[in-house]
Amino acid sequence: MKLGILLAIMYGVLVTANVRGVIVVGAVVVVVIVVVVIEVGAVVEVVVKIVVVVVVVIVVVVAVVVVVVVVVVVVVVVVVVVVVVVVVVVVVVVVVVTSQ
Repeated sequence: MKLGILLAIMYGVLVTANVRGVIVVGAVVVVVIVVVVIEVGAVVEVVVKIVVVVVVVIVVVVAVVVVVVVVVVVVVVVVVVVVVVVVVVVVVVVVVVTSQ
């Protein structure tokens, strides 16, 4: 791509001796500008795609972490409730047995 741009500029410089060379140089400059803009646009497009992928990955990781935290909290709450129920049942059984 850069070699093509360089060749186009050299060709434009070579024909500037002609009156029509000015038109050719103008056309070459326009082509060079368009090619550079397209290249920069392609780079920007790639950067935008990379940023979008990074943002999506971050969002997915955060969502997974939130789900894991919620699951852990639910499991802890269930375990605490089961332990409390078992302790209450044991205390009631001990009280009933010792009261007789």
